[in-house]
Amino acid sequence: MQARLVGLDVARCLALVGMVAAHVLERPPLVAGRAAALFAVLAGVSLVLMSRRTSSLGLVARAVLIAGWGLVLGELDSGLAVILTYYGVLFLLGMPFLRLGARALFGWALAWTVAGPVLSQLLRPHLPVRGAASPEVGQLAHPGHLLSELLFTGYYPCLTWLAYLLLGMAIGRCDLRSRSVHAGLVLGGLSVAFLAFALSRSFTEQPWVLRRLLPDAGGYGDVSTSDAFVHAIAAGMHGTTPAGGSWAWLLVVAPHSGTPFDLLQTGASAALLIGVCLLAVSALSSGAERVVAILFGAGTMTLSLYSLHVLLRTPRFWPAEESSSFGWHVLVLLAIGAVFVAARRKGPLEAALAWVSAAATRWQGRCPSPSGPPPPRSGRTRPRR
Repeated sequence: MQARLVGLDVARCLALVGMVAAHVLERPPLVAGRAAALFAVLAGVSLVLMSRRTSSLGLVARAVLIAGWGLVLGELDSGLAVILTYYGVLFLLGMPFLRLGARALFGWALAWTVAGPVLSQLLRPHLPVRGAASPEVGQLAHPGHLLSELLFTGYYPCLTWLAYLLLGMAIGRCDLRSRSVHAGLVLGGLSVAFLAFALSRSFTEQPWVLRRLLPDAGGYGDVSTSDAFVHAIAAGMHGTTPAGGSWAWLLVVAPHSGTPFDLLQTGASAALLIGVCLLAVSALSSGAERVVAILFGAGTMTLSLYSLHVLLRTPRFWPAEESSSFGWHVLVLLAIGAVFVAARRKGPLEAALAWVSAAATRWQGRCPSPSGPPPPRSGRTRPRR
């Protein structure tokens, strides 16, 4: 088995810290929309890497457990839009693409960046309005509504977010120990992110676009000019553009808007950061890499630490809206991650998932193939007389 890619753990750690910043700080710079997108892209990378040692049944078991755990966390009074149930569903949606190579996956990711938002814009006006901020256990009583929320109307709608997962899967199919791949991710991510922002801004500065957007933008205050409109939506939306709104919304780039330009910019930013992390760690000596692995150890157990963060956001621990608690959140998460990596231990939830996945993989390996018994071993056998 190859050694762990510490650069990916650093990227996961930064995604975790970014999510904490987005949840705790009043107007977090840079991370709005990007931290969650980085999580989703890294999910695609992880799916590809895990598929090399885990059976399809093991992957399904992992996805279902993550989705179920997300429903449990949704019951807590954290005030957060918990991502884990969407994360589990994304894993399931990505599995049919596991046989594809990097080039095909990059193509699918680009195509879905456009197709996903278009399908969402077509279908959402005919679907029920989203319920709670986070999917909850109680919503299992209404599976159709829950599925509609997870796929189309929720805060992290899987229909559009599949583009992030496919991008991550494409990255996972590349040689992640190659510095040329690292450089490609950095340069490609930077170029696409800048181009997406510039093109979107050029569209929203057009008077005809603004005229179509203003009737749907009443909830964003005074948006009588292009600059005012861009400033108003810069803090982010709620996962989607207004249901039944103008198709001109698909030209906008704003956090959690789910438009093609939003997916392009945040997905490219995620690829850029992954490339930077891999490139930086590849330049270190083995001793320095071990130090970095410990300092950013939280990236090896993001499921456990994200769950702890959700718990810490409940009023019993820290007041939900106190920005001053950000430093304590980060310190606690980084310290726990460092201790576990220094002790060469997995996070508790990661260990539980690994055990279930391994058990499912072993069970699937013992089951007979549906196509019949295996062929006989090669070699001649003596005919019966």
